[in-house]
Amino acid sequence: MNNIDPPSKGSLLKATLVSIVAAAIILVLVVLPAEYGIDPTGIGEATGLTQLNAEATVTIEITDIIGGNEVMREVEIPGFGEPTPLPNPAVFQQQEDAPQTMTMEVMIPAEGSTEIKLVLDEGKMIVYSWSVDQGDIYVDYHGHNQSFGPDFFVRYREQQEGTEGSGSLVAPFYGEHGWYWLNYNEFDVVVTLTVTGYFDDVIDYGIF
Repeated sequence: MNNIDPPSKGSLLKATLVSIVAAAIILVLVVLPAEYGIDPTGIGEATGLTQLNAEATVTIEITDIIGGNEVMREVEIPGFGEPTPLPNPAVFQQQEDAPQTMTMEVMIPAEGSTEIKLVLDEGKMIVYSWSVDQGDIYVDYHGHNQSFGPDFFVRYREQQEGTEGSGSLVAPFYGEHGWYWLNYNEFDVVVTLTVTGYFDDVIDYGIF
């Protein structure tokens, strides 16, 4: 009968450490990207593992108003609650006239949409907030300048869904800057918009 020597403590420790390291590598490279969307190494995105946990996106076609003309464009609605960066921080401005404040309520029927725009000169600032009385709605915050082309627009925040929004804007160019709201609910909603700043005019494009 052959005697089998038990593994030494050093061998057991080495095997344990190797197992721990292997488990950590699998956790970082596979489990975190696939299950939680956390990809510290970038390998998960390269191999497609992060897509396993990605939320399904919804694409809708909206009617935008540019220079009084209706333009159809397709937009993607991100997952509710995702961060929405605001790249135009408020800055101090010396003005001859005091800022004006405007509050308006807009009723949007079920499955209807509307667009409210402010006319601002380049460098002029506004601070705004809006809220809806019930349900979530879709909103796209953007600006137009006809001199850059009839279909030109820039988006100031990622399009989103929600019940309210607020922020500030320093107009990057002269033009119309504002909001497109889509009520995809089966009931009417009322949006209340309040703006304070140095805008020249308010354009209500009505319901469409």
